[in-house]
Amino acid sequence: QVHLVESGGGLVQAGDSLSLSCAASLRRYNMAWFRQGPGKEREFVAAISWSGSSTYYADSVKDRFTISRDNAKNTLYLQMNSLKPEDTAVYYCAAGSDGIYYITQGSVQYWGQGTQVTVSS
Repeated sequence: QVHLVESGGGLVQAGDSLSLSCAASLRRYNMAWFRQGPGKEREFVAAISWSGSSTYYADSVKDRFTISRDNAKNTLYLQMNSLKPEDTAVYYCAAGSDGIYYITQGSVQYWGQGTQVTVSS
């Protein structure tokens, strides 16, 4: 049974940094972070290939967020810097076995339960 468990969410002020983690019970999957803000649809944030050699970012977070993974620990990370109120959302860890491009388009096989990130102005 696959488990993706996010942690690290919380309440921060604009300009602060926050780091999310996702403990995964699977290996050799491309992985990603998505988010869903209040009243909005779920959207892609960042993705990383199973080897860690390729990464993709949404334009809205490029140069502020960094996705990484430690395959020895089966853990996915998202370092978020210069946070803005519009980054407020539930952040979801996701995994997919299709090509990394497809995971950026929402082709996801497994989802975590989500962790809340709130950025105050």
